[in-house]
Amino acid sequence: MWLALTFKIDPSFAEPLSDAFLALGAMSVDVADAHAGGPQEVPVFAEPDWNSDSHWSLTQFRVLVPENAGVEKILRDACEAAGVETLPAFSVETVHDHDWVRETQAQFAPIQISERLWIVPSWHEAPVPQIINLRLDPGLAFGTGAHPTTRQCLRWLAANLKGGEAVLDYGCGSGILAIAAKKLGGLDVVGTDIDAQALRTASSNATANDAGIDWVLPEDLPAHRSYDIVVANILANPLRVLAPLLAAQVRVGGHLILAGILDRQVSEVMESYAPWVKLVPFEPDDGWTSLVGRRSLPDKQER
Repeated sequence: MWLALTFKIDPSFAEPLSDAFLALGAMSVDVADAHAGGPQEVPVFAEPDWNSDSHWSLTQFRVLVPENAGVEKILRDACEAAGVETLPAFSVETVHDHDWVRETQAQFAPIQISERLWIVPSWHEAPVPQIINLRLDPGLAFGTGAHPTTRQCLRWLAANLKGGEAVLDYGCGSGILAIAAKKLGGLDVVGTDIDAQALRTASSNATANDAGIDWVLPEDLPAHRSYDIVVANILANPLRVLAPLLAAQVRVGGHLILAGILDRQVSEVMESYAPWVKLVPFEPDDGWTSLVGRRSLPDKQER
């Protein structure tokens, strides 16, 4: 048995209150837009260099504590530690214990990417055993095949890899795109990420799929190396910053696939890559659009 404490408060207190609750023994703290699901909801994607003035006008907290905890005392102590002068109105409900692992697993079913490719969690049987089934469980790194941007990249790879290509997955996360590229016929596949934990997760996922892939930090990528296909599923702002670097990784005649781009950000990203690659949109899905282009000219260093 657990108790869930719910209240609403000014968003300026979100971080100090979260820290205070966890220090006081809370099992979890969930912070959300209090207007979520309504016309006043404000989507915040928190990209690097995100400079919008939009923010939540009201924050809702849901704090999970043990059933024997003094809920009001925890709330008072947390508010005092965070500098909240007036105790907010709150409600408390009982949460029964569950098999949380089983319930979490139930949220992740096999995902069909194309006629030749499925993503299948380890606790499921492959729906079509005779095709390519990537074994991938949700974990610490982004990429299970459920997000539109991941599906966009996977569908492109499944439709366009012919076999024998050199592929770079930049910002590999769980490694799903690199693993898919390898299983679809990529000959020399490299995955890179700035997060060492992501590289460890990706390596473990590759082992589970019997996929031989090189996992390296960006600074350890081979110098003067280029690839037939470079795929980067990150976010629009880092993609814009990385434009010269990513374009230089693409072999002349090779393809660049970019994802993690909101529909309203498409033209900005296309413009950033225009000196090297003419990008075109593809696969719009639930507010996200990916870009693909073929590099036709060497970069300035090669001219």
